[in-house]
Amino acid sequence: MNLLSNRAKSLKPSPTLAINAKAKSMQAQGIHVISFGAGEPDFDTPDNIKRAAKKAIDDGFTKYTPVGGIDELKDAIINKFKKDSQLTYKRSEILVSCGGKHSFYNLAQAIFDQGDEVIIPAPYWVSYPPMVALAGGTPVIVATTEKNEFKITPEDLRKAMTPKTKALVMNSPSNPTGSAYTKKDLEKIAEVVVSKNCFVISDEIYEKIVYDGFQFVSIASLSEEMKKKTIIVHGVAKTYAMTGWRIGYTAGSEEIVSAMNNIQSQSTSNPTSIAQKASAEALAGPQSEVEKMVLAFGQRRNYIVDRLNKIPGVSCYKPAGAFYVFPNFSSYYGKSYRGKKIENSTHLADFFLDVARVAVVPGVEFGADPFERLSYATAMEDIREGLNRIEEALKELS
Repeated sequence: MNLLSNRAKSLKPSPTLAINAKAKSMQAQGIHVISFGAGEPDFDTPDNIKRAAKKAIDDGFTKYTPVGGIDELKDAIINKFKKDSQLTYKRSEILVSCGGKHSFYNLAQAIFDQGDEVIIPAPYWVSYPPMVALAGGTPVIVATTEKNEFKITPEDLRKAMTPKTKALVMNSPSNPTGSAYTKKDLEKIAEVVVSKNCFVISDEIYEKIVYDGFQFVSIASLSEEMKKKTIIVHGVAKTYAMTGWRIGYTAGSEEIVSAMNNIQSQSTSNPTSIAQKASAEALAGPQSEVEKMVLAFGQRRNYIVDRLNKIPGVSCYKPAGAFYVFPNFSSYYGKSYRGKKIENSTHLADFFLDVARVAVVPGVEFGADPFERLSYATAMEDIREGLNRIEEALKELS
């Protein structure tokens, strides 16, 4: 008898969380590691949100809630979509889950069967392909280019589609590249989607973190037909520095949301009651702290992109949103350090951690080996020192 299922044996840990854990382990040993690994804002959760959580505890709001979330939070989500994207949803079309990752997992379990193909543009968030595969679907990876701002083209999308295509995964702004689709971009993608009659899973968790006046547009808002074909995955973690609160949400057709609700009822049940109250305040309350965070992220982005592009042999796209850069370090592949050859992004990431004491995530984990992902959701002094260390370490390669 096999101890583990084939499903379990086929999975490996999330690389971003694994690298962050290794960096923290080294720090616990007294080694000063600068981490560009985790996609986690370094800001504290805003006070009004924390007060709402404390009030929930004091009021005894610590019991089970409905599986798919409390009405107060669902209404805050509905109002958010109406205000930001002119999208109208009913409570029965909203599901609150234990983080954005949980939302995507529930969705994959609800709509994918064995043999269904799911188009995922690369670079992609590390967990999309495994979650599709766990549901029995087949990830179809479509490479994008730095020259095209890491965006899938309508032509590439058409070529990738087959009669088995069930869905396209869109992440705008993107983790890991920070690339974001304009309304014009989305209109062209929507034409293909409508003609081929598939779903779009739109991961919009970085919606509020955009720069230089970029106007975020949800593909679901383009037409009523696109709204019916789109399932939005979202959450409060990134916008409100609430990564540990674990609240994500989905907006889609009543039939799909109901199926996801059934799956959730047999796995986690409801998300944490206290976190739901806090999230309702996050969405409905004042947004001034978000604006301050985005302003700080923008300043860090400008600095880190400028520094990276000045390193010989490195190119770095300037992201339109999120808080990551995805520089191309492939010109250093083939070089060596003390007789050890660096052949790929994993080797280079190990080199940075072991020699420079800097944690980055190798691009291969995102489906793009020439690159490394660096999160600039960390203090400016750490960004400066981390880049100094990377520059000095690269000079050691021959």
